[in-house]
Amino acid sequence: MKNSDDKTQAKNLLAIDSWRVFRIISELVDGFETMTDVGPSVSIFGSSRLQQSSPYYNLAIETSQRIAERGFAIITGGGPGIMEAANKGAQSAGGNSCGLGVDLPMEDKLNDYIDRRYRLRFRYFFVRKVMFIRYAQGYVFLPGGVGTLDELFEALTLLQTGKIVEFPIYLMGHSYWKGIIKWLRDTPLAMGCIDESDLERLNITDDPIEVQGVLMKKI
Repeated sequence: MKNSDDKTQAKNLLAIDSWRVFRIISELVDGFETMTDVGPSVSIFGSSRLQQSSPYYNLAIETSQRIAERGFAIITGGGPGIMEAANKGAQSAGGNSCGLGVDLPMEDKLNDYIDRRYRLRFRYFFVRKVMFIRYAQGYVFLPGGVGTLDELFEALTLLQTGKIVEFPIYLMGHSYWKGIIKWLRDTPLAMGCIDESDLERLNITDDPIEVQGVLMKKI
């Protein structure tokens, strides 16, 4: 009897998975239709926990402003902290400000600095990631946690494997990022797990003007 119940339960789960495909498709379609006219863009990532008292909050505002002044849209995860700062900078410079939110218990709403037409919310992280990578011609990372690191290493993986065309990646906050760069060089690179070219894709700076200038030349 137990085996029969287990088989029924497994069959029901498979049926649920099949219907889940339609939800995934609907999120992809909604994202593509919303973002298709956003124009050249740069995705900016960073922690939701770093608020206005953090120097990185103001750094995100200035960096976003300088990029937006050149006619580029700013795409963020739509949350508070660094994401809010980047969206705020985009709006203050008159650029398109996009927020790609995801359903999370600790982030129940999008920040107030996202243009109404570019406010999106996703159930699935991987669909959201498609939008980040599909519509951005460059990535900028400010200090962040697991989610920020996830986006960074996914971008590196896609570049390393040739799944996307090369684009610039900037890590802002030298004191924050220098430790992980040292570890990548001293351990994975030393053991032959990555190549020098992988590390060369990462540019570390504290200067928004440098980011603005180099991104504009490469994009």
